[in-house]
Amino acid sequence: MAVSIFAAIDVGSYELELTVYEISPKRGICQLDRIRKVIGLGRDTYDRGIISYDRVDEMCKLLTRFKGIMNEYQVDGYRACATSAIREAENREVVLDQIKVRTGIDVDILSNSEQRFLCYKAIAAKENEFNNIIQKGTAIAEVGSGSMQISLFDKDALVTTQNLRLGALRIHQILERAGGTAVDKRQLIQEFIDNDIDTFRKFFLKDRNVKNIIATGVCAMYLGRGSQGDKQHITAEEFQKFYQDLRDLSEERIAEKYDIPLEFVSLIVPGAMVYRRLMEVTGAELLWLPGVRLGDGIAAEYAEQKKLIRFTHDFSRDILVAARNIAKRYMGDKEHSAILEKNVLRVFDGIKKYHGLGKRERLLLQIAAILHDCGKYISIRTPGECAYNIIMSTEIIGVSHREREIIANVVKYNTVPFDYQASLDKEMRIVIAKLTAILRVCNAMDRSHKQKFKDIRVSVKEQQMFITTDSSENIMLEQSLFTQKADFFEEVYGIRPVLKKKKGA
Repeated sequence: MAVSIFAAIDVGSYELELTVYEISPKRGICQLDRIRKVIGLGRDTYDRGIISYDRVDEMCKLLTRFKGIMNEYQVDGYRACATSAIREAENREVVLDQIKVRTGIDVDILSNSEQRFLCYKAIAAKENEFNNIIQKGTAIAEVGSGSMQISLFDKDALVTTQNLRLGALRIHQILERAGGTAVDKRQLIQEFIDNDIDTFRKFFLKDRNVKNIIATGVCAMYLGRGSQGDKQHITAEEFQKFYQDLRDLSEERIAEKYDIPLEFVSLIVPGAMVYRRLMEVTGAELLWLPGVRLGDGIAAEYAEQKKLIRFTHDFSRDILVAARNIAKRYMGDKEHSAILEKNVLRVFDGIKKYHGLGKRERLLLQIAAILHDCGKYISIRTPGECAYNIIMSTEIIGVSHREREIIANVVKYNTVPFDYQASLDKEMRIVIAKLTAILRVCNAMDRSHKQKFKDIRVSVKEQQMFITTDSSENIMLEQSLFTQKADFFEEVYGIRPVLKKKKGA
């Protein structure tokens, strides 16, 4: 039976963390060791916009130590990921280069949506409790050092996710710069939090009924501390009492009473304020603390990729539901998008040996079909450019920044002449061209938005791709536009698309 030793390194905004796991199909993911060290990269980034050389030096020394520990465990693989502190730093490329040169460790900068998706996978790995709790209205709220992510579920589907700049370290630094008494500072922060949470409520909660909040992130680790020891499930009343105690105690007394390391106490009060306000506006009755960290999500993804574990939860479905909700927000034509989505997948699957793309690109094409006309909400005259801006400004959980850029460009070039000289790398340009060619011909097949091509068959013969339909309706409009779009398809694939009606139709 395959057993793998894997290490995850989290280069966070407030601390560096190394976690070593043993992963096997029989036992799942088991933690062997965890080492954490406060380093406060975010203090540099959020204050000055860059990470200082002294901080980089400290980080490299710590990562070298981590590398030695990984060698002792003889790990089969590792992944090191950085979050908002390095992501937002102006000198991030220099920092990553220094890490690579001095330690030999490659660090990936996670986009916000990738970071939250990994934490989401870590929660989903606790399958029994996770699947049970999300049957009722649920929100995952991760208050990290730099920002907060709120993701809403409708039964077992993730419907939307939004990022708010309400990280505990970021809030704490605002407190440090503010004058006045402790009461004045709490009032300032409360107003700061209320503004963002209330805006989220207005746009995304509306009539949603949220019964449970799943809390993750650096602050959530200590929210369950109390006289009864650590608790994973906290009622709204219990949490309110915990918050009142925190508010009235000094940092030293909080550390002593709740057995919280003193260096983390400064983050707990701001984090608790955020969770308290979120519970108030949602009316949530229960707070679940699954105790997961980013490293757990990194390990879960590794285990899934290596086929050491299998999730029952369908994460691709979450991504598609989130995309459909974005389309709904921008009043997309639901019936048109549905038939387009179906047809692009038929064509993609029918020419596999010609495009050489995989499941991930198939998913990106599907998302592009769902979002292809969202730009019309802004401008009917320039929908491609407007859709590009919407997609690049809207996070889709589980989709990286690079993948979002592919989707946005495919949607843009659906109506705009393709730019072979676009400032993208060669690999991206090729993928975008291949997906755009498919989207164009399939979109032409529903030019009238009357869904005439509900059941198509795709076959390739003698350098021609035949798309056959049983439709008995007049398809002259669609054939005319299809012929125009076929030129680019032939340019990309070397095969000519031909639209045919089945005999007798």
